[in-house]
Amino acid sequence: MPQAFYILFGAVFTAVTAIALGKLLLRGLGLKFYRAEEHLFSFVTGSACLSFLVFLLSAAQLARKGVFLALGILVIAVAIRRGAHHPAGESQPPLPRSWRIIGAIIFTAFTVLYLSNAMAPEMSPDGSSYHLGIVARYLREHGFSRITTNMYANLSQGVEMLFLFAFAFGRHSAAAMVHFSFLVALPLLMLAYGKRFGFPKAGAAAAFFFFASPVVGIDGISAYVDVATACNLFTIFFLLQIWDKERKFALVPLIGLLAGFSYAIKYTAAVAIPYAAIFLLWKMIRAREPWLRAMLVFTGCALLLVVPWVAKNWIILGNPFSPFFNKYFPNPYVLISFEKEYTESMRHYPGLKSYGEIPLEVTIRGAILGGFLGPLFLLAPLGLAALRWREGRQLLLAAAVFGSTYFANIGTRFLISPLPFVALAMAIVLTQVKGIALALMLVHAFASWPPYIKIYSKSAAWRLEKMRPKQALRIESEDSFLNFRWAPYVAARFVEKNVPEGGKVLAMNQIADAYTSREILVCYQSALNCKLMDILWSGSNEGMRATWQLTFDFPEQKLRRLRVVQTAQGASDLWSIAEFRVFDGGKELPRLPDWRLRARPNPWDVQMAFDNSPVTRWRSWETLSPGMYMEVEFGKPVAVDCVRLDCSHDQYQARVRLDGQLESGEWKTLAAGPKATDVPEPFGLRRAAVAELKLRGIHHLMLWDSDYSADEFRTNTGAWGMTLVGERAGARLYRFN
Repeated sequence: MPQAFYILFGAVFTAVTAIALGKLLLRGLGLKFYRAEEHLFSFVTGSACLSFLVFLLSAAQLARKGVFLALGILVIAVAIRRGAHHPAGESQPPLPRSWRIIGAIIFTAFTVLYLSNAMAPEMSPDGSSYHLGIVARYLREHGFSRITTNMYANLSQGVEMLFLFAFAFGRHSAAAMVHFSFLVALPLLMLAYGKRFGFPKAGAAAAFFFFASPVVGIDGISAYVDVATACNLFTIFFLLQIWDKERKFALVPLIGLLAGFSYAIKYTAAVAIPYAAIFLLWKMIRAREPWLRAMLVFTGCALLLVVPWVAKNWIILGNPFSPFFNKYFPNPYVLISFEKEYTESMRHYPGLKSYGEIPLEVTIRGAILGGFLGPLFLLAPLGLAALRWREGRQLLLAAAVFGSTYFANIGTRFLISPLPFVALAMAIVLTQVKGIALALMLVHAFASWPPYIKIYSKSAAWRLEKMRPKQALRIESEDSFLNFRWAPYVAARFVEKNVPEGGKVLAMNQIADAYTSREILVCYQSALNCKLMDILWSGSNEGMRATWQLTFDFPEQKLRRLRVVQTAQGASDLWSIAEFRVFDGGKELPRLPDWRLRARPNPWDVQMAFDNSPVTRWRSWETLSPGMYMEVEFGKPVAVDCVRLDCSHDQYQARVRLDGQLESGEWKTLAAGPKATDVPEPFGLRRAAVAELKLRGIHHLMLWDSDYSADEFRTNTGAWGMTLVGERAGARLYRFN
């Protein structure tokens, strides 16, 4: 059968299974909504349930196509048998005729645009790398495996569980189509909300304001999770508003389930848990209603979807919130220094001079922050006028809460979560003047249609370019399309053909991991990868070579332990030691098996300072602070009169002293500071670095032409002991000889 069929089957089967689960849940709770609301709530709540079930199957190593097929068929059959497929509620009143006609035309046009791109080959930067790269690995390995070399595998992956279900049948585009289903559902939810609470025209206008936003469109047709996050958050808000009006206890577990699903989708969306909890608690206390039972049920249902992801990280990584909070949960998998640099980089994008540029960048420019909302949202401050209505105040409060995490990552797509609330607040105000909202819908449609976007936006802005029916239907093959348009895909397929099965490739930047079964170790994605690249760079970077010797001389005495202590305060360098050598009478003491080595921080790598390799080094991976140390315990008192540290020059602010433990157990300072000298670099560092990588199972290196030191490897390939396998689309693959 044609690939397009499998894509559609994977996406539709996933959505229908979710809807069936949701309908069974709603019927089980005895909840009744309007007909459109029932379908939509069933989809969102059923998605949370399906995600949870796929998690359990993955944990049990049962993530297989046949298992997913059986699960879906069983769920759908049970829903049909129980009559859950028949809507129980009434239809909501229709919109005025003019709104229906105009809305149908523009919604249909954008839906066709989005559908053709969602079905086309997946080529989004993050979707084709880690979102689906990890999903593809789970399917190959039939579930969760111990992934410690990719920090993105540490994040909660609630939507990726849905991707996994669809991916088993239709591969990459089926997963993207699952995200597209949330893109369709959210505007319909906004319309349903407007109808229920008395402003249907504002609901329709806001739904289109959101739906046609260029960044929403490109994100929603990609294997991302931002639109799904926004859809889940809006559903929580919607259900809370219904609960506030009707006070049905059965809504509480539903709200709790979706609040927990918010955490499962994305860490930053976890603000939904305190938001919903405080909303429920505050309303019940004000009304003098009993609240304990409701809060216990809410908390239990939320934890049902939170705990699995926390437990997964705790078991595999020793940090329940990895890749963050590593200072509080020390582990050898994510570097504290990287976490600090990463979080800082997400708050300060290259090219953005000040936060004052953000309004124009996120609305019309789009090149620096990765996409734009559309010029219509320059009118967002008008939404503040909605404070005069209760619904407006609730919407703006939700926008503030769900937008409060924006400055953790200032990319435009991280505004998608509060955008539905902002759009509704704007629309409530705009519909007070006859004809304005409809006119702005048409203007927004024109400004968001691909051919006209280039009139005002930057050419590098992330956006859709045109409809892709040939690619969606695979009249043009996936390989043909991506080979000419997506360099990361070309690099991934080249790796697949030229690296043996089970091989690992060290890289400085990511490629389209989802299109290769080989493991790509991107240098910044884990502590191990950083250390591997540190070894490699030590062969080419002069500042990282161990040519700086720090020597501590002192009168000979018998010692149980030696400890080098860092005394620098407030310095930004990272401390490192390539070799820790101990002498007596001019002779180096042999390193014995009964020596006990310790370091703080980073105790896991202390052996790298005692391995006699000029290209490996222990590093603190934290900025200098007093009290850091490296220690050797001899097992029995030994005579010592000198300690020499072989270090690199990239730590000029380091200040160290040498302490020793006497036979009596007393500690004393042996030398307040060392004598520093420069020595010639050892011969053959490049080949030594390659040899160390090979010992660690790494036999290939991939570099883009724009990567740091790419010219060094291209010019001195032979000196490194490498062979250039080939070059494709600006990426070079090397094999270690």
